[in-house]
Amino acid sequence: MKRFLTTAVLSLAAFAAQADAVDRLREFVRDARSGRATFTQTVTPADGSRAKVSSGTFEFSRPDRFRFDYLKPYPQSIVADGQKVWMHDPDLNQVTVRKVDQALGATPAALLAGNTLERDFTLSAQPARDGLDWARATPKAADGGFQWMAVGFRGAQLASVEILDRFGQRTRLVLDTMTPNAVLAPERFRFVPPAGADVLEQ
Repeated sequence: MKRFLTTAVLSLAAFAAQADAVDRLREFVRDARSGRATFTQTVTPADGSRAKVSSGTFEFSRPDRFRFDYLKPYPQSIVADGQKVWMHDPDLNQVTVRKVDQALGATPAALLAGNTLERDFTLSAQPARDGLDWARATPKAADGGFQWMAVGFRGAQLASVEILDRFGQRTRLVLDTMTPNAVLAPERFRFVPPAGADVLEQ
């Protein structure tokens, strides 16, 4: 009987932790109006070939403003100003521009920087792993660009994001020094194409 009760208590505790991860995701979207973090990104192809690792900084300001600056191994910037999303490849001196509603939709960036969590995603609790509590967000739209996104929390801290795309490719972002409600200058989310850059509107 004692073993049964112990198992039951541990199971209830694990379920509570999983449920808490969904609540933490809701609270993050509700309460974190801005944020800043450094990240390491690992992309693993579906065929199991060698993973690609990059790193940089991430910033966001709701609604629909965010900035990814990839620093290693190659520089690249992705900036959303609330109206458009700008993707800059310095090596090619090329800028690609899309309207924000077309570029985001039910995407991971929309989940982290938008205000449409419950409208666009179905949320579910996942088992704890890697020392984190996980919540999964599955796009309600059938034509979304990814199958699901999992968000990992260490306590109340957003610590990791995992994405499985439609082609079976997995992307994991490990976030370091996440600072919610950071004071960010509006200029961080404005992008002016460099002189001489090719600008491609999509």
